[in-house]
Amino acid sequence: MNSSRKRIDQQIEIQNLKIMSFKKIACIAALSLSAISSFMYAGSAQAISFQITTGIAGPNGETNQGAFSEFTKLPGTTTVNFNDGQAPTTGFAKYSFETGQNSSVKLDQWAPAGANGEVNNNGNYLAVFNGDKVTINLDNYLNYFGIDWGAISSGNVFSFYNRNTLIKSFTTADVNPVAPIKVSQHNGEGNGYLHFYSDSSSDIFNKIVITQAGGGGFESDNHSFHLGTDRFTGFDPKAVPEPSVILGMLTVGGMFLRKRKNEKLQSVSQSH
Repeated sequence: MNSSRKRIDQQIEIQNLKIMSFKKIACIAALSLSAISSFMYAGSAQAISFQITTGIAGPNGETNQGAFSEFTKLPGTTTVNFNDGQAPTTGFAKYSFETGQNSSVKLDQWAPAGANGEVNNNGNYLAVFNGDKVTINLDNYLNYFGIDWGAISSGNVFSFYNRNTLIKSFTTADVNPVAPIKVSQHNGEGNGYLHFYSDSSSDIFNKIVITQAGGGGFESDNHSFHLGTDRFTGFDPKAVPEPSVILGMLTVGGMFLRKRKNEKLQSVSQSH
């Protein structure tokens, strides 16, 4: 009787362990997917969103011109690199300084870094200083705008408008914590390529305002504009890891839980 009772108890314990293992595996997978999703997507899930990357080398492989957008060659995309020493005042994107005091297109050590943190940016970049702002009026609607942003410092504000209606603004506090590059030449301030994009046709924009609130500077380079009247599909905020990644996580989790289960079974067996 005692022997039969022990066998029944052991079978019940094994079944309970199996149920607990499956629950733990599901929990680990859910947590892992959540963590990876957060890493892949750092911006807002409403209105205009953003992702930040290191960017890439120039269209012809240049590594001394700052970082460029991964969508530079996407049809419908135009890039302004400021290398002619001026901000365009004609054409599809018209730049205008509010005061022009100290703000300009320039070349110095504060030029945004390259995709691999290169600080030898030999091209001109757009600088906005001390309470000034630059407005970019567009002939057509966009669903994507990218900039090489850095050095990211306090007071940097980026705003998107549909005509005169503000859609959304981003500040240093939104971007600097997730900046992928920190360079000593910029006193450790962040650098990165910022991708701003519309989540729906309601979020397209035709005016961009770059503001420096208070002291400091707002440095950016290699502005990329993508025409569009619907949501930008280059990024998918709801993207999840590839199935192989999920299976890999489940395998690792399963191996760990299987080891724990065996240890518990051995303990149960020895106790009986």
